[in-house]
Amino acid sequence: MPLAGVIFDFDGVLADSEPVHLHVFQTVLDGIGITLTAEEYYARYLGYCDRDAFIHVLRDRGVSLADADLEVLLETKQGLFPEAIGNHALYPGAAECVARVAAHVPVAIASGAVRHEIELILDRSGLRNRFPVIVAAGETPRSKPAPDPYARAFELLQGSGALRAGATPAEVVAIEDSEWGLQSARGAGLRTVAVLTSYQRDRLPSAEDWLPSIGDVTLDHLERVVARARTDA
Repeated sequence: MPLAGVIFDFDGVLADSEPVHLHVFQTVLDGIGITLTAEEYYARYLGYCDRDAFIHVLRDRGVSLADADLEVLLETKQGLFPEAIGNHALYPGAAECVARVAAHVPVAIASGAVRHEIELILDRSGLRNRFPVIVAAGETPRSKPAPDPYARAFELLQGSGALRAGATPAEVVAIEDSEWGLQSARGAGLRTVAVLTSYQRDRLPSAEDWLPSIGDVTLDHLERVVARARTDA
């Protein structure tokens, strides 16, 4: 069977927003006396949702916070993001990639970002209506690298009738920029393609294929990934 659908990660794949998230994390953590370097963020925390990123940073620093204090950090970070993102939007070629893929197969988003941040950028970019399914932070029991976000996105696409009858996860490609996300997608049974916007190829071993950027993604390439997976099986 040919390609049945594509599920995109958001930050670092469609949206050039990872540096903005880092800046806002740094601002919030500075307020409680914790320094977070860019090297640490990309090595340890980028692939987590906001809540899990804060939890892991604090745990690694030996800091314990009450749940209410953690909620304050989350609310502060999410409150700062819209202004911090400013005119930052999609990567070059992202809108064109979504348009050409969505013209042939259903598309979805499975992201560790909160929904209002995703929708803010999609609305500004005129892409909101392209995505019948968005799975955001806090909408599954577990976040990446657990398979829940991609499994849920596939389930919602299937339930909406967007996927052809009988389509399986192995006929859907996830496009990711982090090893956390790739592990999530593979755990849900999807095929995987990595874009090298956040990490080099050697940091993304769970990908089945690698491309320089979202603008390099084509339907022919995605079809070959699915076909190759069937042959390997």
